[in-house]
Amino acid sequence: MQALGDEAAVAQHFVAVSSHPEEVARFGIDPQHMFVFWDWVGGRYSMDSAIGLSTMLAIGAEHFRALLAGLHAMDEHFRHTSLEQNLPVLMGLLGVWNVNFLGITAVAVLPYEQYLKRFPAYLQQLTMESNGKHVTLGGARVDYDTSPIYWGEPGTNGQHSFYQLIHQGTRLIACDFIGFCQSLNPLGTQHDLLIANLIAQGEALAFGKREEEWRAQGASPTLAPHRACEGNRPSSTLLAERLDPFTLGTLVALYEHSVFVQGMIWQIDPFDQWGVELGKALAKRIATEIAQPEPGELSHDSSSNTLIRRYRQHKGVRP
Repeated sequence: MQALGDEAAVAQHFVAVSSHPEEVARFGIDPQHMFVFWDWVGGRYSMDSAIGLSTMLAIGAEHFRALLAGLHAMDEHFRHTSLEQNLPVLMGLLGVWNVNFLGITAVAVLPYEQYLKRFPAYLQQLTMESNGKHVTLGGARVDYDTSPIYWGEPGTNGQHSFYQLIHQGTRLIACDFIGFCQSLNPLGTQHDLLIANLIAQGEALAFGKREEEWRAQGASPTLAPHRACEGNRPSSTLLAERLDPFTLGTLVALYEHSVFVQGMIWQIDPFDQWGVELGKALAKRIATEIAQPEPGELSHDSSSNTLIRRYRQHKGVRP
């Protein structure tokens, strides 16, 4: 812009992704260069909309089309497959069973693939922002639990962190294991060992190892109770051939539709997020109060008022 001496050049050299052409024009970009998406689709369901433009630019159009094909394939599977063979339906039903019949309050998503290290974080928004609700579609308060807490890390990192709690803790946690038969970075037998660990975890959670088995193998009466694992802890395992854009698309759509299935059974709306909106509205008000040159009267609760005053007092102090 400095070289041209004309800010209007921005309008011809940038594109925008938005649902508000007037805001795009106000920013200085020609609305003719705007990719439109629907304002009624939440961000967590927008990977395959125009919002995915940045993804397409990063991975290339060919890979992005493969991602879309995977999403579409799972869409069609969900739409046309009978219920007893329908993967999103089965996953959704298992989720409801775990929550409302087994009393499970948390699901660990455990991809045995480092390239999916952020997949658990993605699912946190998809699942909890969609089904973390306490009011039915009819406006009544639910009298049953809805979305569990979703969290996780790639295997085998988590095995040396929180798996201890999953195997022997007092809380029942469901696990989603995700693995692939082919490695994207083959190195000796490392991938074989990785998948061996994945399979072993599912077996250990299901069947455990009883105290008497440890004693039969020579464990002392004092040590055997500490080594015993009860088993009968629920897990599901998805073992695909290879992680590629198509497979990733099917995986994303599988979870999207399973979340929808659960929302319909629980009779809640998986497409709003009013709890998020409340926090954003309060933050906007607090940001205005923080920016005031002189502290005015604050009308929040005593804790929030104290925090605002403390922040204003110390935010300009440098060590």
